[in-house]
Amino acid sequence: MSSHSSRSLYLADQVREIDRRVIAASAEPGDEAAGFALMRRAARAAYAELRRRWPEARRLSVLCGAGNNAGDGYVIAALAAGEGLAVQLLAVREPEALKGEAALAHETATLAGLRAEPWRPGTPLNGDVVVDALLGTGLGGEVREPYAAAIDAINDSGRPVLAVDIPSGLAADSGAVLGRAVQADLTVTFIADKLGLHTGRAPDHVGELMFRGLGSRAEAMRDLRPVAELLEAAIVGEMLPPRPRSSHKGDFGHVLVLGGAPGFGGAALLASQTAARLGAGKVSLATAPEHVSASLTRTPEVMARGVRGVSDARGLIEAADVIVVGPGLGQDAWGQGLFQAALEAGKPLVVDADALNLLVTHWPEVRRDDWILTPHPGEAGRLLGLGGAEIQADRLAAVRQLQAARGGTVLLKGAGSLVAGPAGIGVCSYGNPGMASGGMGDVLSGLLGALVAQGLSPETAARVGVVLHARAADRAADEHGERGLLAGDLASYARILVNG
Repeated sequence: MSSHSSRSLYLADQVREIDRRVIAASAEPGDEAAGFALMRRAARAAYAELRRRWPEARRLSVLCGAGNNAGDGYVIAALAAGEGLAVQLLAVREPEALKGEAALAHETATLAGLRAEPWRPGTPLNGDVVVDALLGTGLGGEVREPYAAAIDAINDSGRPVLAVDIPSGLAADSGAVLGRAVQADLTVTFIADKLGLHTGRAPDHVGELMFRGLGSRAEAMRDLRPVAELLEAAIVGEMLPPRPRSSHKGDFGHVLVLGGAPGFGGAALLASQTAARLGAGKVSLATAPEHVSASLTRTPEVMARGVRGVSDARGLIEAADVIVVGPGLGQDAWGQGLFQAALEAGKPLVVDADALNLLVTHWPEVRRDDWILTPHPGEAGRLLGLGGAEIQADRLAAVRQLQAARGGTVLLKGAGSLVAGPAGIGVCSYGNPGMASGGMGDVLSGLLGALVAQGLSPETAARVGVVLHARAADRAADEHGERGLLAGDLASYARILVNG
């Protein structure tokens, strides 16, 4: 499903292979310096971004480890010294142990008049900016000493931080923190973009992200299938073009929201209102009778009906084009009956909240191609028999496993939400901490229902919907701040975005 509205993401092993190919393509027979030439290009790109972000900086503290990531750091230090900046060059590993391109990079720093001082705990970092060139994408286990202490020193320094390629300690494939990780203000990554820079704990550590291909071309990657695609804002306009002038409500589908058990009406009201705001032709709500008056007051355009059981809802289920089931559904007989009726209806489904928990307890083997499952990490853990922390440690593996087991499309929510479907994995890097409040998932489920009703496939709807939901939250936070952001705020901003 790759398009101009997405960017390819790769795993660390794939990036190393692309790196090898780029070097091989540029090398002359017998040329051993091509790898170092690529390292210099990387260092120049990172240094240029440093100067763009912090043009007033006059002093740098550069911390270097032992591999090619360290080599980038040594060349950055040499570039800075060549421009007259004061450079504090700190070696966390002995430069004498460096090999290959990294050794050449250290020699470049030496020729620039720099001497790498051994880093020791307690060494003050005196740069206006700190450059993290400690650990790269090859880190496979928990950060060990002395790197752990060096990472702590960077984070405790109070100085702005540039991370070279990836913040040290962040897993390139999963975005997990391997014990501890640098909290960068700017990360410049090279050759190919990495999945781990966009999901898991990455938002807390990457800061502003700049990608520089360094001459890597599509032909060098043609046989390397990306592990995922980074979804871009343009996907919304691409998949939701302007409507024909002759349109009528029957062209844009009928969404039914099943939810709002007695005493739990808010979630279903949020979902149904959002479905209406996002362009569904018609929206019905089957909820406990006590919630009907609230729905009519809040959104009279939603056709709300009080249902005491499945028999009251059958006509609504038959009339719907897509069913959103789960918000406030509950897990007792009322909710179970409505969910079973939805499963038997043969209509596309958006399954959220209590319906996901009912899948675990009552339908553990059911899979289908026409639904969107929208678990947060805790719900995904219950579906897979794992803990939420295990899900977060490898979100890619979790969403793949869940999609393989349950079919259809799975949207694993959280920072760097992942969408897994038949076409592969999509990653949403939008969103903000203000979304950590009740009802956000209910709004998302209503939004997804509206998109499916308007003719998008479940997988495309999930990709468009996760971007639209997150960008609406970003718009709201930009205008009024993150704290106090309510789920009900999102529909109006999302409506603006789909009409932009």
